Amino acid sequence: MAEKEETVDATDSHDSALSAKKNGRTSLLDSGEDFEVLDEEDIDDDPPPLEDAGGGKGKNTDETEKKNANTDPDPVGPVEEWLDVLGNDQLKKKVLEAGEGRDSRPQKGQNVKIHLKTYLKDGTVVEELPDLSFTLGDGDVIQALDLTVQLMEMREKALIQTYAKYAYGARGSIEPEVPPDAELSLEVELLEANDAPDLELLPPAEKIALASLKRERGNVHYQRGDYAFAVNSYSIALQITESSSKVDISPEEENELMDVKVKCLNNMAASQLKLDHYDAALKSCVSALEHQPDNIKALFRMGKVLALQGEYTEAIQTLRKALKLEPSNKTIHAELSKLVKKNSEQRGAEQAMYKKMLGNPSSSSSSSSTKKHRAKSSWGLSWKWLFGATAVAIGGVALSVVIAARN
Repeated sequence: MAEKEETVDATDSHDSALSAKKNGRTSLLDSGEDFEVLDEEDIDDDPPPLEDAGGGKGKNTDETEKKNANTDPDPVGPVEEWLDVLGNDQLKKKVLEAGEGRDSRPQKGQNVKIHLKTYLKDGTVVEELPDLSFTLGDGDVIQALDLTVQLMEMREKALIQTYAKYAYGARGSIEPEVPPDAELSLEVELLEANDAPDLELLPPAEKIALASLKRERGNVHYQRGDYAFAVNSYSIALQITESSSKVDISPEEENELMDVKVKCLNNMAASQLKLDHYDAALKSCVSALEHQPDNIKALFRMGKVLALQGEYTEAIQTLRKALKLEPSNKTIHAELSKLVKKNSEQRGAEQAMYKKMLGNPSSSSSSSSTKKHRAKSSWGLSWKWLFGATAVAIGGVALSVVIAARN
């Protein structure tokens, strides 16, 4: 499910969006906020019911109804008020055609199919997708869709207005072509909702394809800087690769599934690094290396994590192992050189700090050794003088004895 956060059908839906804008109900404030991650607690499992609104009858109600009867022989039902989905006036939903009742609403984890049509604020059509399929709540599409489709009834048609932070954010999108900080109007029709397949009964080829799809969605989030969403997508992909299987799987398929798993762990570690979740990133690297001990990407990221945690010795050893496996890798060379230099500087700073804490022990030890040397030297001189005097005295006595003997 690429970044095509898709769009609904309706030949006259464009006119509906423009009409709503003229009534002043689609005007949204500009938002310069970054893409925001919503916690699970922020989304009610049992969404609030839509408020009924008769449209506000005025003085010319009868005349208006007659005109509507003449121009629209097939009315689509009562007009609903806007539902403020999050209570911040930045994501709103309005029913255009009622569905099959609240019991027909899809649940998180189900696979849904919608008809989606996306407009910019000025009415420009960005894209139209007649049968967009995704898993509800998995982050396969923009937040605006993930949060509002679960509030829709089967066959319901709705108009959704969203700020940029629940769509394509401050960066916008290349495909579909959406400018930065763009507010969007989405026309959505809920076509289908089915339970997700049982992973234990899923054929290996389909399981590999599904896990790869979730991993690719994580890559899209990562490239957009939405690292928390990327971690979520990689986690879902890992759950698929780690699920048990009741069907036969070949060794080749096992290896392919393991390869997808290790890629997910590596990418998850990269995302966790961006989020400064160092312990989690280290755990992801360790898990990847348990399956592939010589995985260079896992070794490189593990070295970076250890360095950020201040474990320079272990980090240098890990990066040297990675460099040994791929000596021509310039990125590892640069990281290792930088780390060795930083480690050397840190050790020098630590030594200087210890000297300062101990009152410059090297100077004091040097002074004491000098004193000892001087004392030793003075004692040496005294003993030498004593020995010399003794020798002279003995020599004199001996000479006297010799002379006396001759006489």
